[in-house]
Amino acid sequence: MSDDDERSFFSEAPMRPVAKAKMAAEKPHYLGHRDRLRERFAAAGPDALPDYELLELLLFRLIPRADTKPAAKALLARFGTLAEVLGAPVGLLQEVKGIGPTVALDLKVVAATAQRMARGEVQGREILASWTQLLAYCRSAMAFEEREQFRILFLDKKNALIADEVQQTGTVDHTPVYPREVVRRALELSATAIILVHNHPSGDPTPSRADIEMTKEIIEAGKRLGIAVHDHIIIGRKGYASMKGLLLI
Repeated sequence: MSDDDERSFFSEAPMRPVAKAKMAAEKPHYLGHRDRLRERFAAAGPDALPDYELLELLLFRLIPRADTKPAAKALLARFGTLAEVLGAPVGLLQEVKGIGPTVALDLKVVAATAQRMARGEVQGREILASWTQLLAYCRSAMAFEEREQFRILFLDKKNALIADEVQQTGTVDHTPVYPREVVRRALELSATAIILVHNHPSGDPTPSRADIEMTKEIIEAGKRLGIAVHDHIIIGRKGYASMKGLLLI
């Protein structure tokens, strides 16, 4: 029998029941679980799934040939919440069993996409009327940073966002801020108002004395040139603090 005839013979031969049963037995157990989880998501939406199952769904695409439940649960055990998983640095993500460099980077791509979506909710809109969306964007962008960032939202005369810039990045508990540089940049962008935002990597958003004094200096510098400071928001992992809301400015 020639090689071609042999290949044809085996390709046309019916599979025996024993062989079929063996293949079914060898089918990875997680494949059925993936199908059921996708069906639940399609039928009931994301709110019907706990964080670890939503993270599992995401990991299905990133880790196609493995049970992703252990990795999802390990990520949440390490970082706490789904938001904190996506906000974690690549290096720390890779310390979790089952998360390699490629998967860690893909998770950061998902995080960046979520931030871009949140920013789209406030870009060009009247900020003071979109406060909830603004806070959601600031939290997604800054809450899980390991170092302090000082961000400025520059607004036009209708209080619409015209620019969003990180002015300084500091240490775990301090960022140098120069009031004259803040005002100078506002003038360059023809902004008539600004909102100051910075994060506290410690997680506690309570303003420090230095935070309050620095904010007052920026307010005074801005007054001389017709630039208003609407608020200074401090972002923590578990919430935020508004200096205006706390009557500190």
